[in-house]
Order: sequence, then structure tokens, then C-alpha cells
Amino acid sequence: MEKVVISATRRTVTGKKVGALRREGKLPGVIYGHHVEPIAILMDSREATRTLATLTGSSLVTINVDGKEYATLVREKQHDYIKNALIHVDFLAVSLTEKIRAEVTIDLTGIAPAVKDFSAMIVHNISALEVECLPQDLPESFVVDLSSLAKIGDAVYVRDIPAPAKVEILTHADEIIVVATATKEEVEVEAVEGAAEPEVIERGKKEEVED
Repeated sequence: MEKVVISATRRTVTGKKVGALRREGKLPGVIYGHHVEPIAILMDSREATRTLATLTGSSLVTINVDGKEYATLVREKQHDYIKNALIHVDFLAVSLTEKIRAEVTIDLTGIAPAVKDFSAMIVHNISALEVECLPQDLPESFVVDLSSLAKIGDAVYVRDIPAPAKVEILTHADEIIVVATATKEEVEVEAVEGAAEPEVIERGKKEEVED
């Protein structure tokens, strides 16, 4: 992936006064992390928002602060959901010569035959894998093809995901990523007969909203 750069300047304004900067089209943020004292920054809101929309949590982004570059990962994006706008971004500074641990999202693709043929319900158990590697080797995402779920009980495990070169997957190999289960009606019948009802797990990060 080509180098992604966001230009920024140092920010001296903090607290409630930052609101005035947002109205001027500026997006506040902070850089912290590896051997870096926290740096409050300002970015062009339109440019930064457009760039950040193309990145995942494992995308490496270079922040150019007044001519000095910092290799970072996006750690938190705060939104104003009423205005549908970013209001603050936290960047984690990293070293390109030291391995880090990070979570890489899982993207689902394809159609599970079990849904069409057996009216199965697809349960998404985990939404990211923990990995260890150099920051520049972080995958953008892991893609899981649902077309392998042919019947009830079929599942995709972490062990089924090939690790890219230079990347070690730390999530336990026996963890289920997705599984084709019986529909709700079938589960209720099994429960009456004494079988335990499976739990549908949904996970997702809820981003914090800053007033």
C-alpha cells in the first residue's frame, strides 16, 4: 500500500475553545505513544476526513507535523453523529523497527449455501484477529469467505485463516469466527427437548461521542 500522509500543525488551543477551530474547518487530534510526548495537532477537516475514511484500524498513516513525520495507527475516532462529522482523532505513534500487537478486522464475503439450502442463521463470533508484526506489515483486514458454510454446523475457525508473510496470528486457533446454526424456530424445538439454546454473539466497537 502506498504511503498515506496527513498534514497537521501543532495545536495550542484546548478545551472548549477547540469548538471555534472546528467551525473554521479544522479537525483536532493528538499523537501519543512510542517515545513521543503527546502532541496536540490540528488538521484540515475535509482532507483528513476523506483520507481517514479509506483506512482501517490497522492502516499505517504518516502524520506530517510542521515538517516532522510520525508513523501512526488510528486509535480512536470521535464523531458528532448529529452533524455526521469527525470531531477528534487519536493517533498512536509506532516504531517501524519494533513489532507491535494489534487487532485486524475480519471482513465477510460470499454467500453461505447453508442459508439457502437449510435456512441457517450465520453467527459472527469474532470481528477481529489479534496479530503481531512490524507496523508496516499489518494487513488491512482478513477476508473470510462464507461460501464454505454448506450445512448446519459448518464453521470457519481462526486456524483456517492463512497468516500473511511476517505476520503472526495470536488469537487462539480453535476460536470460531463464523458458524452456520439452526434457525430460531429449530433452536426453540431443541430447547424444549432439553438441548441448550446457542447464544448469538454480536461484537462491535461503539465509538465514544465527545460533546
